[in-house]
Amino acid sequence: MSRPDPERLRVLVREPISAAGLDLLRARFDVVEDGDSELESIIDGFDAVVIRSGTTIGERAIERATRLKVIARAGVGIDNVDVDAATRRGIVVANAPESTVVSAAEHTIALLLAVARNIPQAHAAVKGGSWDRARFAGVELAGKTLAVLGFGRIGKQVARRALALGMRVIAYDPFVAPERFRELGVDSVGSPEEAYAAAEFVTLHLPLTDQTRGLLGDAAFSQMRDGVRIVNAARGELVDEAALAEAIRSGKVAGAALDVFGSEPYSGPLLELEQVVVTPHLAASTSEAQDRAGTMIAEQVTAALEGGLVETAVNIPIVEQADLEVLGPFIPLAAKLGRLASALLGGRPRHIVVAAHGPLSEFDTRLLTVAALNGVFQGRVDHVVNYVNAPVIAAERGIEVTEQRLGSSQHYTNLVRVVVGSEDEDVEVSGTTVGPEHRLFLAGALGYAIDIELAPEMAFLVYDDMPGVIGRVGTMFGEAGVNIANMAVSRTKEGGKALMAFSIDAAAPAELVERVRGFGFDAARFISLG
Repeated sequence: MSRPDPERLRVLVREPISAAGLDLLRARFDVVEDGDSELESIIDGFDAVVIRSGTTIGERAIERATRLKVIARAGVGIDNVDVDAATRRGIVVANAPESTVVSAAEHTIALLLAVARNIPQAHAAVKGGSWDRARFAGVELAGKTLAVLGFGRIGKQVARRALALGMRVIAYDPFVAPERFRELGVDSVGSPEEAYAAAEFVTLHLPLTDQTRGLLGDAAFSQMRDGVRIVNAARGELVDEAALAEAIRSGKVAGAALDVFGSEPYSGPLLELEQVVVTPHLAASTSEAQDRAGTMIAEQVTAALEGGLVETAVNIPIVEQADLEVLGPFIPLAAKLGRLASALLGGRPRHIVVAAHGPLSEFDTRLLTVAALNGVFQGRVDHVVNYVNAPVIAAERGIEVTEQRLGSSQHYTNLVRVVVGSEDEDVEVSGTTVGPEHRLFLAGALGYAIDIELAPEMAFLVYDDMPGVIGRVGTMFGEAGVNIANMAVSRTKEGGKALMAFSIDAAAPAELVERVRGFGFDAARFISLG
């Protein structure tokens, strides 16, 4: 390594970025390119670290990074960074989310054309000495219906390009307002099943969550039109690869074009099928995308180290450490409240209110608003929500966001309240932190005061207040082998309506959920908060 200049901040570049990005960094900082040394042994000597997908920065490395101010990912995903550990230390985590949008959309269209016209198969045949035009006859895209599942940045760009090719485009995204589809000339559908029934081509642009994992499986293929073609350049695990292979063999699916797989490098049975077009995760692999990623991330590192606005920070803006110490424990609380309120609402949100009550309201509560929005959008948008883009993402989806700072709370020193509303109803939840470990507690939900610690798996039941209900619920859970860890009950008046909230040790099986919902409760919601 070169001898450091004591007057300049130091940046460690662990993986190659564009020359333009390196030049921007070198103009202001001491830059060290080192991808070989053990990270934990050298990270303490740097103010910033630049990585791509090949470097993992976990809690141990972050604990040793006593002077680190920013971790910068030259690309989109941040799964290889312990964002929570960085946030606790006040370290900014930034990425370059816009750098690959165009490349990913163009690659999707390339796959769409390739699977429609059998281009790779015909190319290989001609190279091998065969000239068989009839064998590789394809279909036109013009006049065909393309279903876009996930209408975020990439999904919208794909839709624009497909429309230019003369396709009819339908799209499913429960967190995008209907007018946003209409503005692009796209027809909104209310469910994936509705899209399956109408489409001749299906392309995926969804985030990977417990709900979307294996989305395209046996059940989905059975609801699609005969001869449908599938494109996936998003996440490999959105598709059940075994089910897809069987659907192709049976003739239900005419072909598939895949850039991503559940395990990479991929060596499974799909490679044996001539109807499948494959590329090795190339969606972001263009010189322009890599140049943009390098330049964008260099700009974000510069902003972080020089006290500027880090527009792509995925966790926190640069704030005073004293402020962060106060706000920090409430950030995960706000995120869980946002996710809970959204799940309890169930429908498409049109407005969101995030309110801070008590001394907490004297600080920069934008952090809490962004955390709540991240909870609302978690698993529903194809990129990370940060404190700069949160209002934009909400606006793109036709959602109004209001932030409130209120000076007092009736029952708690500090309280965070989140309201998520649709055109028909509002759902309000509130919470606080308890004890030196800042345990996250629910203080109110669905119009009831309630006192229960938030947990990864929870259930909420609204029912008529009468003897025996709690016992019957306990019996149903016991017979299903699901342990209730904590329970709280609240009512507005004796003999009126009551709310039962409880945490369980594991996600409730489908059979239990159906049994509980068939019991006659006014509402029965099972929610995973993660």
